[in-house]
This record gives sequence, structure tokens and C-alpha cells, in this order.
Amino acid sequence: MIPSPDVVLLSRIQFGLTASFHFFFVPLTLGLSWLLLIMESVYVMTGKQIYRDMTRFWGKLFGINFAMGVITGLTLEFQFGQNWAFFSQYIGNVFGVPLAIEGIIAFMLESAFLGIFFFGWDRLSKVQHLLATACLAIGSSMSAMVILVANSWMQHPVGEKFNFSTLRMDFIDFPKLVLNPDAQVNFVHTLAAGYVTGSVFVLAVSAFYLLKNRDSAFARRSFAVASGFGLAAVCAVVYLGDANGLAVAKYQPAKMAALEAEWKTEKPPASFNLFAIPDQETQTNRYQVSIPWALGLIATHSLVTPILGVNDLVKNNEQRIRNGMLAYKYLVQLRSGDTSAQTKQNFEKYEKDLGYGLLLKQYRPDVQNATPAQIKAAADYTIPDVATVFWAFRIMVACGLLMFFIFVGAVYFCTKRKWQKRWFLWVALLSLPLPWLAAEAGWFVTEHGRQPWSVDGVLPTFLGTSSLSTTQVWTSLTGFALLYTTLFVVEMYLMIKYIRLGPSSLRTGRYHYEQQAIEQPA
Repeated sequence: MIPSPDVVLLSRIQFGLTASFHFFFVPLTLGLSWLLLIMESVYVMTGKQIYRDMTRFWGKLFGINFAMGVITGLTLEFQFGQNWAFFSQYIGNVFGVPLAIEGIIAFMLESAFLGIFFFGWDRLSKVQHLLATACLAIGSSMSAMVILVANSWMQHPVGEKFNFSTLRMDFIDFPKLVLNPDAQVNFVHTLAAGYVTGSVFVLAVSAFYLLKNRDSAFARRSFAVASGFGLAAVCAVVYLGDANGLAVAKYQPAKMAALEAEWKTEKPPASFNLFAIPDQETQTNRYQVSIPWALGLIATHSLVTPILGVNDLVKNNEQRIRNGMLAYKYLVQLRSGDTSAQTKQNFEKYEKDLGYGLLLKQYRPDVQNATPAQIKAAADYTIPDVATVFWAFRIMVACGLLMFFIFVGAVYFCTKRKWQKRWFLWVALLSLPLPWLAAEAGWFVTEHGRQPWSVDGVLPTFLGTSSLSTTQVWTSLTGFALLYTTLFVVEMYLMIKYIRLGPSSLRTGRYHYEQQAIEQPA
């Protein structure tokens, strides 16, 4: 039975909201873990107490963020069984492997070394504690890696084989799964984006202290560390974003056409649409401003490689849907007991397009008898919503460029020791939301740009949901919304509390509020 459109939409909204909220914590965890390692490394090399204090203070904020990330991440995995039962059953043999590895890393490696980080300062030598911090940073990165391996398999499935006997994907090649080119590019791009997030966070909070003329020595050193690390990271994001674009153009041409609002295949090299208001109904762009050749050079690094437009992709997908109808026909024969060599050969010939045939399930149960009109409707359905993907991508890029210039300015002012430039400190402080806006926009491009697939070319999203009623999904969605709102309030309260206290929260007697209390005794 095909789930109702309302159940599919609500299930997508629920997973989208919970995943977006969880992803609010992930980049900061990735970035802060390595900044802590840098600060503690300087402490070990120089022996200066202030770098130990920096590591401990920013570590407090890291711990709050890490805890929230773990709590919100747990609910995501439960949703696979609750809202996406057929998805879990169909591809669980493949998808479950990286999720299991991530669970082991997150709860064994990360959590163990997080405890050592907080409670090992007076129990371990400097070098031993530094090694524990390094393991914490590496564990955070490894945790992100295996999750991105799973997600990238949904973008570009490799290392699996469809089993017609069980109607499931069998996992056959672990190295191929891990070395998926899409996974490697996404991992390093996401990791670098996390470094940028951590750096902007430290930069902005340090600017706040400098504007308040509080704990200036502490703030200047934190500002300097974040500036250098952030500039290197944002340059890496730009470079790796280019590599990510090449992967999208190669493996997900529909997503590339959508994020560039490319309706017709241009003669290469294609123009880049700097600004446009896409109209999917008429397949045109209003108020279009384009840069000649730019898209072809960026997306293909070539003057002769074309970028397929929506029209040609729809035509190509019509043929893939017809091939999928044949694959479905032979699958029905195999499931009915006809396992002859000829039937298996016929199925294997069209097997790679079975997912396209399954798109017809939303129009009729007997896929092999679909009408030309239904085939055309299914082919049109293979293109994601162009306007939202187009603008989300540009929001991400705009935020990235702003952060690049902010880090260039931060490095310049650090080099010149011009800490009194209050206008720039305000710029640094107000830049705080930028990395999260960029990360959420990038996540939206990645996931919404894959639609209508939960696994690209393999399983349509509408087929992956559980057999639930609309009321049941509304109930769970409301529950998650209340839970996550509560967690957000707790997170903001704790972060703001300790940011306001600053390094005085360490109770060393060396910082603003403690010194103020000494100077003005009750």
C-alpha cells in the first residue's frame, strides 16, 4: 500500500526539522574540538597558563554543545524505524553498517575521551592530556565521516546489490562504500565547514569580550587562534566546495540543473546564473543575470563538457522509466517462480533502472502497464523544486564569501595588533549566525536537491515511509517539536550563561568578575 501524500509530507517535515536541529550542533562540535587541540598544544609547548585556561573555558562550551548533539542525534535513528520502515527494510543491510560504526565511535571513543578531557587535568601529564584531546578531535571527525559515508551512499549508491528474493539491497563491498568519491568530497567539505563554524564562534565571542573591555589578554589570544585557523578553513571550504560541485555535476545532474536553474542544455561552457527567479511551471527564469562561461568552467573544469538542462534530463529519465517498467515486469516474473536464466538475464539488463520504474507506483500499482501520460508525469517528478534549491545554494555561497572576507580582516588586524578597531569587532560579533545559516542552507541543497529520491535512482521517497496515519505522524511531530524547543532553550541558557561569565567561570581568580569582586568587596 502506498502511503498517503500527507503522511509522506509530514514524515519528511519531521525528519527534516529534527535533522536540521541536530545539524545545528554538529559543525560547532567538529570545529571546537580542533581549536581545543590547537590551544592545548600551545599550552604544552609554551607552558603559559593562559592557554590552559583557554582550552578549559572553550572546552566547557564544547561540552554543552556535544551533549546536545548526542541527545538530538539519538532521536534521528529512532525515526528510521518509526517513520521510514520500508526505507529501513529495503536498504538497511547497507545503511545500517555505517550507523552501527558511528554509534561505537560516538559512544565509546568520543564520550570516553570527553570524560578524560574534563576530569583528567590534574590526573594526567600535560602530554597525556593533550593526546586525550587529540583523540577527542579525531573521534569527532571519524563520527562525522561514517555518517557522511551513509548519507553519500544515498546521494551516489555504490557497493550494493539488489536481492530479488528478499526485495532488499545486499551489502557486498565495504571498501567501495567507504571510498565512494561522493563520500570523500562531502566529508572533507563538511569537516572544513565545521572548522569555520568553530572559528566564527570563538571569533565572535572573543570580539564580545574585547568590546566590553573584559579579559583582553584572554580574548586577544582566542581571537588570534580563531582568525588563523578560520582563514585556513574557509579557504579549504571554497576549494572543497569546487570539488563537491564536480561530484554533483557527475553523479547528480538533476541536482546540478536545479541549483543552477538550467532549463535548457547550453552550448558549453554554460553561463552561470548569478541572479534569477526560476519558474518551474513555465521552465523559464525571470530577471536573469548571467556570467558567460562561468558555470561550465566551475562545474566541469572544461570548455567542451555540456551541463544537461532540465528538458534533456526529463527526456533521458523518460527512457529510464520505461527501462524500469521492464525491470519491474521481470521482477514480478522472478517473484512468481520463473527463475530461468533468461528471465534473470532480462532483469539484470534493466535492473539499474528499477528505481525509476518504482516512481510510477504513485500513479498505479501495476507499474508495467503505465500510460504515456503517467510516464511523462513521473519523468517531470524526477526534477526537484528548482527555486528553493537555487536560492539555498546562493545563500550558502554568499555566507561563505562574507566569512572569507571577515577572516581576512581578522588576520590583518591581528597581524597589525589593531585591537581597538571597534567597527570590525562589531562585524566579527554580528557574523556569529553566518556559519549556521551556510551549513543549514548547504544541508538543504544536499537533501532537498536529491528529491524525489531517498536513495538516488534506487528508492523513491514516497515509498520509504511507514504505514502510519496522519494523526500518528502529527502526534510524533508535535512531540519532537516540544522536545527540541525545550532542548534549544536549555542550550541557549547554558551557552549564554557561560559566555557572559567568560573565563571567570573557571574560578581561577585571574579574570574579570573575580577581580572585580576583590576590588569591590561586599
